Amino acid sequence: MDTPGSGGAEPDISVVVIVYDDAPRLTTAVRSALDQTLRNVEVVIVDDCSTDGSYDVACSLAAADPSRVRAIRLAENSGGCGEPRNQGLAVARGRYVMFLDSDDTLEANACRNLLEAADRTGADLVSGRCVRVHTDSRHDKRIPWYPWLYRSTRTVESIAELPDLFVFDTLSTNKCYRRAFLLENGLAFPRGIHYEDLLFSAQAYLAAGRITLIPHTVYFWHVVQKTTAKSISNRRHEINNFADRLEIHRRIDEVLKRRGLDELKLRKDTKFLKHDLALYLGDLPFLDDGYRHRFAGLARGYIQDFPEAAYAELDRVHAICAHLLMREDWENLMPAVDTLINRSKISTPLVERDGRIYWCDRYLDDPEARDVMDVTALGHHGRELDEMFLRNVLTGYAVRGDLVVLEGAVVNPLHTVPPDARLTAELEFRARRRSLRTFRFPVGTVRHAGDTLTWRAAVPLTGRFRPVGVVDEVWDVRLHLTADGRRTTTRITAGDIDLENSASVPVRPRLGRFVADRLEPHVSAKGHLAFRLTQHGPAARRGRALVDRNLHGPAARTVKGTYRALRAVRRDLSSHSRKVRAYHHMLRLLPVRKGTVVFESHLGMHYSDSPRAIHEELRRRRVPVTAVWSYAGERPEGFPEDAELVRRWSWRYIRALAQAEFWIDNQGFPLMLRKRPETTYIQTWHGSALKRMGFDEPSCRVMSEHEQRAFQQALDRFDHFLVRSEHDVRTLARAYRIPEWKLLRTGYPRNDALVRAARHPQTADPAVRRLAERLGIRPDSRVVLYAPTFRARPDGGVRDFRLPFDVERFADRFGDRYTLLVRPHYLNRVTLPPSVAGRVIDVAREPDITPLLLLSDALITDYSSVMFDYALLLRPLVFLAHDWEEYSQDARGTYFDLFEEAPGPVVRTEDALFSALSDLRALSTRYEARLKEFVDKFGEYDRGDAAVRIVERFFAPAGESQ
Repeated sequence: MDTPGSGGAEPDISVVVIVYDDAPRLTTAVRSALDQTLRNVEVVIVDDCSTDGSYDVACSLAAADPSRVRAIRLAENSGGCGEPRNQGLAVARGRYVMFLDSDDTLEANACRNLLEAADRTGADLVSGRCVRVHTDSRHDKRIPWYPWLYRSTRTVESIAELPDLFVFDTLSTNKCYRRAFLLENGLAFPRGIHYEDLLFSAQAYLAAGRITLIPHTVYFWHVVQKTTAKSISNRRHEINNFADRLEIHRRIDEVLKRRGLDELKLRKDTKFLKHDLALYLGDLPFLDDGYRHRFAGLARGYIQDFPEAAYAELDRVHAICAHLLMREDWENLMPAVDTLINRSKISTPLVERDGRIYWCDRYLDDPEARDVMDVTALGHHGRELDEMFLRNVLTGYAVRGDLVVLEGAVVNPLHTVPPDARLTAELEFRARRRSLRTFRFPVGTVRHAGDTLTWRAAVPLTGRFRPVGVVDEVWDVRLHLTADGRRTTTRITAGDIDLENSASVPVRPRLGRFVADRLEPHVSAKGHLAFRLTQHGPAARRGRALVDRNLHGPAARTVKGTYRALRAVRRDLSSHSRKVRAYHHMLRLLPVRKGTVVFESHLGMHYSDSPRAIHEELRRRRVPVTAVWSYAGERPEGFPEDAELVRRWSWRYIRALAQAEFWIDNQGFPLMLRKRPETTYIQTWHGSALKRMGFDEPSCRVMSEHEQRAFQQALDRFDHFLVRSEHDVRTLARAYRIPEWKLLRTGYPRNDALVRAARHPQTADPAVRRLAERLGIRPDSRVVLYAPTFRARPDGGVRDFRLPFDVERFADRFGDRYTLLVRPHYLNRVTLPPSVAGRVIDVAREPDITPLLLLSDALITDYSSVMFDYALLLRPLVFLAHDWEEYSQDARGTYFDLFEEAPGPVVRTEDALFSALSDLRALSTRYEARLKEFVDKFGEYDRGDAAVRIVERFFAPAGESQ
């Protein structure tokens, strides 16, 4: 049936709205299309033979606006979204077509923005940003759909230019299509099968002669996670759902094969393993054995033919899950799925073999499977208990009177908790709304049991659990386990316990039993034990209904509004912008605290570097200053006890900076904080430059005028800038536009110790000797330090650190002579295999690199500024420049050619590195003269007295020099 529609001018865009049994939400969806800022829009409502009043609503909408709205109805339900869209497309009259589901909405400017881009670029297909709106969350949580694709406007002539669009954005609804393009290419949605979007989008991408992306939100995808009636795409527990997804993927594969698009197929296969398969794996712990077996058979039939390259792109946990699924090893797969859902969780005891760490001890005789199971790189073996998030499986649940008896087993990876450890534990019940109170109960029994730590607790919930009862309906459970003073917190995985059908217990909320009278166990979205307040008795049900009605009344809305406003105020009070405003207000009101020095090193990460050297010189001379050290993170570690410690960006930090007489740091206090004239800012900096810096960087040159001015204002805060050579003057000082009169040619205070060590090589530093003992370095072993710089990603982020040489091979070749210390950049972390223990040592956590330099007999670096510091010791350096072309020829460039200036061999391969290190004495002799020239050129002002000179210049002498 078709309601009459008017003829007249061709619409710019036809919006096809499909509906099935969704009468309450249909009007909102249609209104979002009719209320577009682009007025020449028609709406075609297609009812898929609904059984509720959806078609009546559609007809009413068409009757109310017959010139713009038409309604049609399918004679029988099609069972999916494809056929209703096809029918709507068949009657659409617009130049362009969009698709809208009845439970979603369009952004008000969606049609205008899409049409303008289409007309401007002549694109067959224009795509905009989609935002998932979680309508059942308290604050309508919004998550952009693959936002990196939509950061800017761009047009491509072929999808091959932008394969990520093909692979990731498979939606049909955040796009407008030229109608003639769809008709000319015979593009239509598949009928009678789910996931029709995937095939339609793939075919449209491949057929389009031009595709444009715009950085505007166009579509709101409304998601309701808490409903019991799942949408088609969320019914993953139905095996036919998975079968449909596989069939759609096979059809796409055929299209790609016909076109010879092997690279696009590879990317799609990798995404299937990472995303599509992972969605279903997350449901497996809650489904029966029959479903699991059928699912594994279907998955195996599809993914077993994937090329090895698709698996090579997976992270370790995804690869393990795929491997175990192929073998239907449920015993090991279920813990792997737990880690897949909770990515930082350690879910298995792990096993060590031949100096490597493996997920489990099965399959280790199979070389291919052994590689998959190797999780050494995850670094679990190097963590302490309080750094671990452990799997804690619920093994027992029972209600005995007013007690809930809970039993569980916490995995003990690699026996981190020794058998003789003193064990205690407690359970914490925490309201999911974090602002509310918690309840804690002791765990009566905790003991070792093989690869796990078992526990048992009888929890008196009826007597001692007293929630409010309205705003705290859901309660999460955590187990805090303490072993020999170290504590770890775990969530409790439901495992095989059928919590949904387990007994509840009576409770007494503070607002009385008229709001809730029972506490029921249930499973959270990530598979963990939780409890929910429910109403069983008539009084509780009636009371709760009354409360619910009042919660949505005018008075409740006022209270909620006030509460949200107060929360907003609280968030604002702790925000950076509020603190910046308050800081600048403080500058006018608070006096300078004479003698107060605020120190900061590497953005508060460490007590280290030149600020540390200056602080220790002040302390050595007993200068009466108040030292304030900034620290980042939850708590300070390694900072001096005689200093005032303030957390970076805390209110105390803001006040300390506002009142300080001196600022001393090596990187930069927050850029938006102005400095009062009475405060002296001594910028020690943190290294000479190989790579271009500051305004010499292309990224700075393309900044807007406003951004450049703000950056310059931040740099202008420096009253003094330390340099260690005229190279620094020509590079760093010029790049940061530091005037000559601000330069202090003192050298770096952190290097004073290096200069002194070079002058007196026979004098042993007791602190260095203690460091060697603490690290477990053999007295007869020479020490080689590897200290590379970080690598940036194209987006400006920091790449993950990977060793460019085989440390196991290094240990096998040199372990009897050398101990290798690995010190990545402070923005990186390293993971070493157990096989090299004692021969290769991770020193990333050492806060200050200077003692490590003093300890080392030779240095391996790449392009790090540590080369300039270590050269002062006149000890051998080796430069591992395995990626020199990529590093030197990117957009930033370098100030000089490392190959021409390096005071040591520049090697490109592992073999060349090992050859250079084979004889350190010969290496030292060969490069002795060049090393001295390097120091003269790049460290001419490092004379061993930088800290002394700074203290004597800026701080009045007091007390006697020690």
